[in-house]
Amino acid sequence: MTRPRNTQPPKVQLRLYDAWLTICELSALTPGRGVAALLPDGRQAAVFRDRSGRTYAIDNRDPFSGAAVLSRGLTGSHQGRPFVASPLLKQRFDLESGRCLDDGTVTVTTYEVRTRPDSAHTD
Repeated sequence: MTRPRNTQPPKVQLRLYDAWLTICELSALTPGRGVAALLPDGRQAAVFRDRSGRTYAIDNRDPFSGAAVLSRGLTGSHQGRPFVASPLLKQRFDLESGRCLDDGTVTVTTYEVRTRPDSAHTD
């Protein structure tokens, strides 16, 4: 007898401390655009999917303006590094490291991201 294949759509999860939190279905992420996700502690994450299918997550709060807007920023790449530009003051943040490309003294939190076909719970 064969096991039925998992027909659940892939889910995007963020690592918070020592558990994984399901954020959304992968299909909810439009390549090149971000979405904001409310975290259990009240913070927000900005979650992105690039055109090659890689997913990233950083803090949604723009450290220069204090507004939770990075999920609305424009994505691109600089010297092969993916970034999002704040929609307010246009500073660019590396999606892998969180480092501001325009002011090396500023960073935003990054989150480890994974995509799983069956994510009905955190583990």
